Amino acid sequence: MSESEPESGAAALVAALNVPRNAKYGFSLSAVLTAGLVALFVLPGTARPTYLYGALAFVLLVSLGGLLTALFTVVSAVRLARSAP
Repeated sequence: MSESEPESGAAALVAALNVPRNAKYGFSLSAVLTAGLVALFVLPGTARPTYLYGALAFVLLVSLGGLLTALFTVVSAVRLARSAP
């Protein structure tokens, strides 16, 4: 058994479901959406301190990234289940 191709266990499941790829796509899309929302609503002018919006943007980035990663992984699992003999 080589380190690059696990045969069983959690590592094999993560590899089969493409979780690292899904996380890259999920968090990249989340970063783009968060930056867009900040540019649309925060940059034109705010009455509150900017660090509060920075904290809110961080929470949105992390939570939306996790949600998108989970959704992309579910899609990968469904595709894997349908292609299994």
